Amino acid sequence: MDILSLLIQLASGAVGGNVAGSLLKNISLGTVGNSIAGIIGGGLGGQILGGLLGAGVPAAAGMDIGAIISQVAGGGVGGGVLMVIIGLVRQMLQK
Repeated sequence: MDILSLLIQLASGAVGGNVAGSLLKNISLGTVGNSIAGIIGGGLGGQILGGLLGAGVPAAAGMDIGAIISQVAGGGVGGGVLMVIIGLVRQMLQK
């Protein structure tokens, strides 16, 4: 895992968190909250997906298009999922 891969995951996590927040306005955390939750979820989601797909293996850890797409997908999905989870928990605690 190199720093460029992590930055791609964090950036795509922030985008994924904001996309999920704009689609699910009732559980949105605001732009900053969506971004923070997305960044954290992007890092976690990217690491989990990378481990499942074998991107942690040095031979498979390249910057080819497949690796970049998996990092963007893992980060974006992870960011969106974590934002939704935090939004739902926040909504349940407010009731």
